[in-house]
Formats: sequence, structure tokens, C-alpha cells
Amino acid sequence: MSGEEAVPAETVAPALGEPMDIMTALQLVLKKSLAHDGLVRGIHEGAKVIEKHAAQLCVVAEDCNQTDYVKLVKALCADNNVSLIAVPSAKTLGEWAGLCKIDSEGKARKVVGCSCVVVKALQ
Repeated sequence: MSGEEAVPAETVAPALGEPMDIMTALQLVLKKSLAHDGLVRGIHEGAKVIEKHAAQLCVVAEDCNQTDYVKLVKALCADNNVSLIAVPSAKTLGEWAGLCKIDSEGKARKVVGCSCVVVKALQ
């Protein structure tokens, strides 16, 4: 209304000619599923979604201090034919899942670690 043009927001995606690695692609998938209310965070909620056969993808942190959690998630994914991806750090997974505060400069602050994230199937 004021005659100013809207500036599109910058994205994390590389240019079309550049190949994308698996972690960058995973970050984009988690960001988009969070925006569309298709992301479940945590072991309890993730297990419920996997058991209901409503999960497409499960991401687990390798540095989780509870080895029983990792075993449970891997077993549930194997039983229900859900794809499983492991990331090296729970803090990184928490940042990708939106469990952090973003400061005025756009950097993540107060990142909370997350051991398990599940992307729900869209119906």
C-alpha cells in the first residue's frame, strides 16, 4: 500500500547448480515440516507417531546420553518401516527442530538438545 516492494526472505538452500549434501537437505526438510505443523519433537511424542504408522522420517542424535532411547527408536522404526537418519549432535538437531531462541542478528541462542525428531506423513 505504501509503494514499497517486499523483499523476499533469504533461504538456506544453495543455488540450483550446486549439489546439496544430506545434512543441508535434512535441515531444509525439518524447517519446512516445522512450518507446516508436521514435526514431532521428543522421544515420547515420536514413539506415539511411529506406532500410529503416521511417520515418514525419523531423525535421532548419535550423542544421546540414554542408549535405551536410541535402541527404542531404532526398533520402532524397523518394525514400522520408517526411514531413520542419525545426526552427530543433539544440539544441532534441537536447533534444526526450532528448540532455540533467535537473536536480532539471526543467530541461534539458548539451543536445547533434542534426541529424536519425527516428520509426520501429510494426509
